[in-house]
Amino acid sequence: MKRSYQVILVVALVLFLDQALKIYIKTTFCYNQDVPIFGLDWARLHFVENEGMAFGITFGWEYGKLLLSIFRILMVSALIWYIRLLIEADAPVGFLLSVGMITAGALGNIIDSALYGLIFTGSPYHDCIPAQFAAFGEGYGTFLHGKVVDMLYFPMAWIHIPDWLPWIGGDEWLFFSPIFNIADAAITIGVLSILLFQRQFFSEGLTHHPEGDIDPVVDTAFLEEQNAGESTEQHDLSTDTDPVENNSEKS
Repeated sequence: MKRSYQVILVVALVLFLDQALKIYIKTTFCYNQDVPIFGLDWARLHFVENEGMAFGITFGWEYGKLLLSIFRILMVSALIWYIRLLIEADAPVGFLLSVGMITAGALGNIIDSALYGLIFTGSPYHDCIPAQFAAFGEGYGTFLHGKVVDMLYFPMAWIHIPDWLPWIGGDEWLFFSPIFNIADAAITIGVLSILLFQRQFFSEGLTHHPEGDIDPVVDTAFLEEQNAGESTEQHDLSTDTDPVENNSEKS
C-alpha cells in the first residue's frame, strides 16, 4: 500500500472512532454520567465537555476559545503540508504514521469546536437531558465556539502522600485523573511514538530508499557539474597528442 494511502487510512480510522464515540456519548449520556467499562472500576465512560485544549485544559480569557480554534486550524494545515513533504521525501513509515495520528487527533477536536455548537442542543449540568441534533445553525453555540466532548476516564488508584512531605503531605492524589477522548489519545500516542522511536525512525537518515537507488538528497546540479567536468577532461586527453608526432610515427 502506498504511503499516502496508509496515512489517509490512519487519519480516517481515528476520525471515525473519535466522532462515533463522541456523538454516541453526546446524544445518550447525561452530563457527568459515569458508566464502568466492562465492569471495571478504574476504566469508565464519564461525559464532560470542555472549551479548551486536550485533557480539559481551558483558557479563561473571553477570546481564548476562538484563538484556540484558529490555532488548531493553522496547526492542522501545517501538519498536512508537512505530511506531503514527508511522503515526497520517502520518510520512514513509522514517523509518517505518527505525524498522521497527531493530525487526525487535532482535526477531530477541530470538528467539535467548529460544528458541535451548530448541530447539537446543549447538555445541561444539572438536568439529565441528553443532547439532540438541531437544525444547522440552531444549536447551543456558534461557529468555532463548540465544546469538545470528553469521556475516557481511568481513575486507576489513589496514592497517599506521606505526612512528612512539606505543603502536600497527608493528601491523596488520583492517578490517572484527566478525562479525554480518542482524538487526545491519538495526539499523545503520535508524540510519544516520535519521542520513543526517533532513533529507529532516523537510523538511516530522514529519507529511506531501497539499496542501489540514488539518494534523493544528493544535489543533482553537483552531479551534472561533475559529469561535465569528467567529459571535458576526457576530451582534452584525446586532443593533446601532437599531430606531427603521430605522422612521424606512421612514416
